[in-house]
Amino acid sequence: MDIPDYCYQKALDILYEGVYVVDRQRKVLYWNKAAEELTGFAAGDVVGKVCAGSALEHVDEAGRSLCGESCPLRTVMSDRQEREGRLYLHHRDGHRVPVLARATPVKDAAGNVRGAIEVFSAVSGGSLALDRLHELREMALLDPLTGLGNRRYTEQKLGERLEEMRRYGWPFGVLFVDIDRFKNVNDTHGHDVGDRVLKMVATTLLRSLRPFDFLGRWGGEEFLALLANVDAEQLESVAERSRLLVAHSSVPHKGGDIRVTISIGATPARALDTPQGLVRRADRLLYRSKSSGRNLVTVE
Repeated sequence: MDIPDYCYQKALDILYEGVYVVDRQRKVLYWNKAAEELTGFAAGDVVGKVCAGSALEHVDEAGRSLCGESCPLRTVMSDRQEREGRLYLHHRDGHRVPVLARATPVKDAAGNVRGAIEVFSAVSGGSLALDRLHELREMALLDPLTGLGNRRYTEQKLGERLEEMRRYGWPFGVLFVDIDRFKNVNDTHGHDVGDRVLKMVATTLLRSLRPFDFLGRWGGEEFLALLANVDAEQLESVAERSRLLVAHSSVPHKGGDIRVTISIGATPARALDTPQGLVRRADRLLYRSKSSGRNLVTVE
């Protein structure tokens, strides 16, 4: 017997992976329940709209938009070859969501390409750190706004990493991050919006790091990231990815989406560093990024 169409839709809606279907013009025809959960966008927000330039706004790890010539759906409909890769979706709350996505063309019985399907699943980057932070919720070591480790916990982790480096030779690096012109956000839109921006930046930064890296809120609009087992080149690469992802994220607002940038000072740790000396060095590098025009990474 023939299987009714609603059975296919039911099957797609119970998947853990996000699934959406577009036609040849990349107009969204279907958006399943997991896609809603992973992105925050309901089917009604996207179905019937062209995905290019819409709220979905895919970007790659370098922050480049994938909604033009580089669109995976457009490419697979053109050359009929399935593709897979890591990219970042835009969440309804403004932050970026790392996913592993597969795109494949949809053909009719005659072999003509009628559209494309994208299937995406959450990447676990940051999930181990989040699990550990949840365990610490009752220990007064979390920042209540962002859910990250607070300054006390960040200082503790910094001391632990330095001790591990001295004992075992495990290298690590520090990113000192500051939101550019954050005072203007508070002055223009109010502190409630400013808090939403802080949470958006914190979430985007956390999800740009690896599961075994650490991110804490140092204070105000400043964050400190500890990156394990990196040299200066790798440190710069992660810092640039974080900077670009924040620059391509936004907070929805009735007057128009609010976007911010970050400046970063990055430095590898040294065996003779103290926690205070290491942070001061990263702070000086951050100041150089600020004084050179902001939205920059400066690496020692």
